[in-house]
Amino acid sequence: MVPLTAKTAARIIRSAREDSRRRSTVSHAFYRKWRPRTFAEVVGQDHVTQTLRNALKHSRIVHAYLFSGPRGTGKTTTARILAKAVNCLGDRVDRPCNECLMCEAVDEGRAIDLIEIDAASHTGVDDIRDLREKINFAPSVARYKFYIIDEVHMLSGSAFNALLKTLEEPPSHAIMVLATTEPHKIPATVLSRCQRFDFRPIPLEDMMARLRNIAVHEGLEVQEGALDLVARQSTGSMRDAESLLDQLSSYGGGEITLAQVQTMLGTVSSQAVKDLVDHLASCDVAAGLGQIGRAIADGADPRQLSKELVEYLRGLLLMKTTTLGPSYLTEEQRTEMARQAKSFTLDRLVSTIKLFNQATTDVRDASRPQLPLELAFVEATLSPEPDMESAATSHSAPGKKPPKRMEGEKTISGQVERRPSRFSQEAEAKPAPASVKEHGGAVTAEGAMAPLKRLQDNWTEILAAIKTSNRHVEAVIRDCPPASVEGDVVTLRARYPFHKEKLEEDRSRKLVEDDISKIMGQSYRIKCILGPSAGRQDPERADEMKSLAEDPVVKAGLELGGEIGGVQ
Repeated sequence: MVPLTAKTAARIIRSAREDSRRRSTVSHAFYRKWRPRTFAEVVGQDHVTQTLRNALKHSRIVHAYLFSGPRGTGKTTTARILAKAVNCLGDRVDRPCNECLMCEAVDEGRAIDLIEIDAASHTGVDDIRDLREKINFAPSVARYKFYIIDEVHMLSGSAFNALLKTLEEPPSHAIMVLATTEPHKIPATVLSRCQRFDFRPIPLEDMMARLRNIAVHEGLEVQEGALDLVARQSTGSMRDAESLLDQLSSYGGGEITLAQVQTMLGTVSSQAVKDLVDHLASCDVAAGLGQIGRAIADGADPRQLSKELVEYLRGLLLMKTTTLGPSYLTEEQRTEMARQAKSFTLDRLVSTIKLFNQATTDVRDASRPQLPLELAFVEATLSPEPDMESAATSHSAPGKKPPKRMEGEKTISGQVERRPSRFSQEAEAKPAPASVKEHGGAVTAEGAMAPLKRLQDNWTEILAAIKTSNRHVEAVIRDCPPASVEGDVVTLRARYPFHKEKLEEDRSRKLVEDDISKIMGQSYRIKCILGPSAGRQDPERADEMKSLAEDPVVKAGLELGGEIGGVQ
């Protein structure tokens, strides 16, 4: 009888385990079943894996590492592969071998010298003190005792201080890997004692290649475009993508279609998003709101729809600024998006993206989820503000004549001439001082108008700053243009009494004064007067207009740039 050597026994044990694993009826989730087992299998993190492989090759492993990056990008997986590599019993230079007993023990979760700690549930100083005591004991079987502390930023301040001593003077047989999604929360004293690796979001192409490989090995039939949507929806997280693919494999019974992915995610078809963008370009409010309503009725999630629209508009922005657009586009999609990009100015495209990006956040707290999306669409289709047009005219090239207007078309300057302000009427009534009459009155008058002209030129920027701070105040001050600037006092002319009352509130007044002062570069105070038309309103009608403005529906319209034309 041939004697049974240790090597033969180990081979028999491995074979038995493989048979047992194949016979097992327990189904693992895709992200566990397809977890990378070597550095080469880690997706999209070549800058990390190559460095670690070279460190292993030249025996330059350090005692502490910090792996930081978004969720699902391979931090814990890479830490486990490193644990296998430093304790691998194989003779190969490119470790781990995944064949020795140590590699198998780590893969099967039974390596007693690999200790994984969840810092989210072990945040106290007592937990770290316990770690400090145990880390000094030599490893039981392996070459190194390997610690992985996940979500390390959750440790308390005192726990970090306790951990610091171990990082300063670690035992030679111990290696620690700290993993976190928020490295900015880790004290600088800890960061400086670790070798840091930043994990990046998985590139779309790499993620799709990985998903395609999993689908082939799992025997899944995947429709074209389905994996692309899964990958884009995962926003750089490989684990999220694999979990979604696992769920879809059960939903479709081995066949995954684009419609199934859209149904599960609550998204709409790409054609619906294209149509919505076309309605934005043509400023067709009725068609756009109808499109949103139909999408919601068909089961689309408003937040998801807003995110898709932002992503599509971002593609148009890239197309307009770089002419290439996103790298994942087909030639047909690139041609279509190039056509749509021509329908938007760069300014309008940027403001539209901001509106829908904000709507994505507002959906969570809205009483009716699709309302922020609808309001964003309406606001994105509003015509440019008159003050923006006048500012553009004032910055035109000198000597260049403005475009000729059609007969009967009204101009802003014409309206100002027909409705002189109270200050201009008072100025005409008062005789000018003799010094002004006799010595260059025109130059002095221009000097007096210079601060007002400068304020008007910057008014669009001031409105944008106020809108960032408080949309309600911006909706009111939009109808209160500057009438004059005297010293450090800016006089605003309100159209309605409730506008004046709103701006005279301490909070609103301070906000407006701060933004005007910041943009103009000097300190200003504001005061508010009623315009001539508002002054002629009878008290009963003024009260009626004020109560109307407090109506929630009317208030929403005012915030979108609307005006109260009258009451019938």
